[in-house]
Amino acid sequence: MAVKRALLSVYDKTGIVEFAAQLQQLGVELLSTGGTYKALQAAGLPVKEVSEVAGFPEILDGRVKTLQPQIHAGILAIRSNEEHMAQIVEHKVGLIDLVVVNLYPFQATVANPGVTLQEAIEKIDIGGPSMVRGAAKNWQDVAVIVNPAKYATVLDELKATGAVTLETKWGLMVEAYQHTAAYDAAVSTWMATRGTELVKAERSVQVERAEFPETLVIALEKQQALRYGENPHQQAAFYKDGSAGTIVGAKQLHGKELSFNNINDAHAALELVKEFTAPAAVAVKHANPCGVAVAESLAEAYQKAHDADPVSIFGGIIALNRPCDEATANLIKKIFVEIVLAPSFTPEALAVLSKKKDVRLLEVGEIAPGAPAGWDLKRVAGGMLVQSWDAIQEDASAWANVTAAPVSPELRDDLAFAMKVCKHVKSNAIVVVKNGQTLGVGAGQMNRIDATRHALKQAGEAAKGAVLASDAFFPFPDVVEAAGEAGIAAIVQPGGSIRDKESVAKADELGIGMLFTGVRHFKH
Repeated sequence: MAVKRALLSVYDKTGIVEFAAQLQQLGVELLSTGGTYKALQAAGLPVKEVSEVAGFPEILDGRVKTLQPQIHAGILAIRSNEEHMAQIVEHKVGLIDLVVVNLYPFQATVANPGVTLQEAIEKIDIGGPSMVRGAAKNWQDVAVIVNPAKYATVLDELKATGAVTLETKWGLMVEAYQHTAAYDAAVSTWMATRGTELVKAERSVQVERAEFPETLVIALEKQQALRYGENPHQQAAFYKDGSAGTIVGAKQLHGKELSFNNINDAHAALELVKEFTAPAAVAVKHANPCGVAVAESLAEAYQKAHDADPVSIFGGIIALNRPCDEATANLIKKIFVEIVLAPSFTPEALAVLSKKKDVRLLEVGEIAPGAPAGWDLKRVAGGMLVQSWDAIQEDASAWANVTAAPVSPELRDDLAFAMKVCKHVKSNAIVVVKNGQTLGVGAGQMNRIDATRHALKQAGEAAKGAVLASDAFFPFPDVVEAAGEAGIAAIVQPGGSIRDKESVAKADELGIGMLFTGVRHFKH
């Protein structure tokens, strides 16, 4: 079926003037609204305003412009339905064969932390989704484009035959519903969370925040296709939800394309390095930290993180919480790493690291503490587990010393550092630390004593006078015994076991100070 009339109303005007010009050259009549109309008119294209066709002016600050029978009847009429076509003639409705619409940038608007409720509401598109959904419903007669990348495909077919194939129309229809579904999901999710907080503050309305709504709608946009998933035989892609301050927003300055595992590991590294205010460096391998350190300078912090486990860091991910400078870059360049991520890179550091063709350099912008927006999601077959992020801010000075041995301020600082690392290690997790540097990490073991043995073996003689952190309580005093044999000076753990007294007694016997936090940090 030939395309004779097109309605164009887009927020994203990428390529719209060029597309419209070629439609006009093919004899297609152009209808438009608002900013799109002005852009086409300024380009000298013959275009009619929708209000002229509808016989009704644009009103209410643009809230009503396409919500008119003359427009929607022209989109929704089934061409093969004789009754529909008779009504079209009776009411003098002009058919619309092509709808080109994309929506107000609600997601971009609400990504601004300072957005007001009214600003967000004004970016909720009404007429656009109505036209898109109407055209998609009548897909066999009307082509609908929501993505500028599809302009070329449609033009090629129009130039060849004057019509758009059914196969292409079907694909455009599917993409159109995905577009409106993602848009509605973004609106509903924001309104249930941040919007609810704003309405309570701005309007003094008492409404409950929908922490876990009865229907959870998730809007994700494809960021890139990936070569494969965790393994070469698995297909994969990377999707984003628009959250700021995450690995999704990183700008890649150098190196080859990121892989599935690169992205997963980089996320783990970024979330851990956010924990620290002092210059910090984090090395991650297989989503677990293998070396973490803080120091007075970034270069010193990196060197300490490297020395914490010089074997595992090879081929790992490095996260820095300060701009990467030349001194730090010169240390990093000595080994092979997959990724270096930092708030930024000085020109000198970039020049040093860019000489290594295989390293990916990610500029993540300002690194702010706190959890990502939204929820932590874990997919299981047939459903999804949803929880808040483990982003509790603990006050180490309030942790209870349950043993006779005193815990000095210096040891307490190391215990706080160790627990920050521990909560980012797969459970069962044990972390050994001294002077702001990890010495041993026991991750993902099926029992806590094996995790402890691994961490202490890795620390070796350096464990003497160090501290040990555990992500959960001790069911037996065996961890304390092993810590005592290694010369550990202090331990931090959540407490809460029915056998806590046995662990406390063993610590007292060995002269080890032990703090209880009351907070568990399982990570699976």
